Amino acid sequence: MEDKFIKNLYVSGYRSYELSIFQADDPKIDYIKKFFKRKLIEYIEEGLEWVIISGNLGTELWMGEVALDLKGDYPELRLAVLLPYTNFSSKWNEVNQMYYNSIIERADYINYTSNQDYANPGQLKNNQAFIVKNTDGCLLFYDSEHEGKVGYFYEQALKYQERHPYEIETTSFDELQWFITDLLEEERFE
Repeated sequence: MEDKFIKNLYVSGYRSYELSIFQADDPKIDYIKKFFKRKLIEYIEEGLEWVIISGNLGTELWMGEVALDLKGDYPELRLAVLLPYTNFSSKWNEVNQMYYNSIIERADYINYTSNQDYANPGQLKNNQAFIVKNTDGCLLFYDSEHEGKVGYFYEQALKYQERHPYEIETTSFDELQWFITDLLEEERFE
């Protein structure tokens, strides 16, 4: 991370199904959350005030949960959820809706970039455009060698970065694997 002050950080990444995670108790989730907790603490110590997510299952909701947990040690940290349309989670199963609601209900700020239910893919693109223009940077769980829906945001952020100062930090599967290997090594010697 460069010495650029990031006050508002968008955090996103792979959806749970893109990582073959289909259960809330999958051990992979704990490792992903521990990794990004360390990353968020680095940003917080550099002046981060807001973590922004758009409510997607997987990385975004996990990071929303991590941000909410970090508020215990960093009460100045805030969580914003900028949803692309109303009734965003209405088609999800009950377990996913309950998890989503548990994050949304504790967020410091919630709003929509479209004040209607899903009508077209343009709502998702407009949401991404709004987020990239209203954040200082993004932290993405994204590996260019592994396709995922977060790739659309990544491309939009790169285009925006051509004309505006915008920090983009990505985390690859290799980087996450090295972290897990180191973590398991540390735990073995504790």
